[in-house]
Amino acid sequence: MKSIAITQFGDIDVFKEITLPMPVLIPGHVLIKVIATSVNPLDYKLRKGYFPDLIKSFPATLQGDVAGVIEQVGEGVANFSKGDEVYGCVGGFLDMGGGLAEYVLADANLIAHKPKSLSMVAAAALPLVAITAWEAFITYAKVQKSQTVLIHGGTGGVGHLAIQLAKWLGAKVYSTSSSPKKLAICKQLGADFTIDYKNTKVEAYVEKYTHNAGFDVVFDTVGGQNLSECFSAAAVYGRIVSILAVGSYDLTPAFLKGLTLHTVMQPLPLITGQNRAHYREILTKIAELVDSGVIKPLIDEKKFTIAQVGSAHAYLESGKAIGKVVLTNF
Repeated sequence: MKSIAITQFGDIDVFKEITLPMPVLIPGHVLIKVIATSVNPLDYKLRKGYFPDLIKSFPATLQGDVAGVIEQVGEGVANFSKGDEVYGCVGGFLDMGGGLAEYVLADANLIAHKPKSLSMVAAAALPLVAITAWEAFITYAKVQKSQTVLIHGGTGGVGHLAIQLAKWLGAKVYSTSSSPKKLAICKQLGADFTIDYKNTKVEAYVEKYTHNAGFDVVFDTVGGQNLSECFSAAAVYGRIVSILAVGSYDLTPAFLKGLTLHTVMQPLPLITGQNRAHYREILTKIAELVDSGVIKPLIDEKKFTIAQVGSAHAYLESGKAIGKVVLTNF
């Protein structure tokens, strides 16, 4: 089968089109013909070698998000049949194949039937980011009706779904972004209030929107110094959820408010093998919410094929993308 793989760590020029053997079907797995895949920040970080232990050998096929059609069903798989249209986040590191190939072998616990109302391309935008947003607000923060929820980066891959999930849960949603266009999109997605973080200090919007009480739940999709600012924005006994809590932080402000800090490491079940079936359950529920009109993916207007993956990575890294960057197969 054809694949676009990396032959070493580095810039976008490390992608090469190669021929790989077809994956061998094993129990508990399915073989998927890949129709589309999408790029996540994890993918370009893997390409650059930020997590070298997650790439066992070269050539390596990246990108865990896939949407496609089941070609073969392994022993012990009861939920899927040949011809089913599915989506999921299935690997792209360690010994797990990725979406940059004609076919991928996937653990059946990591996939679900794709939303009926979406194209394959749109479905490929969802898995990793939808799982991350669900874990943040439902598994960990347990967002409740009428709570105030602050989402940083509302037009990002995770952020745009976080807005929609928070609204579905009945929260009052506040979202930060960096331009009038992006702020308008946050509104369209359901945010009750939007905040231009480049021109508004944390203290100012906490006073304006909460009368200095702070937000019940603060979702950090940015990392770095932003996590410390989340401590300032949170209410006493508030909850912070971060998907990029990497680095050293002074937890004193969190301690003084009695905050609860949760971190979401989305690839963990893929790395450890633990709790993978939970991801199938989440994706099944996400498909139901999509088909009922509750949530929809935000897909950047730029179009790419798998053969153009280098350009797609560069575009996402540039910070210009709005929503998800999706690639169709060969």
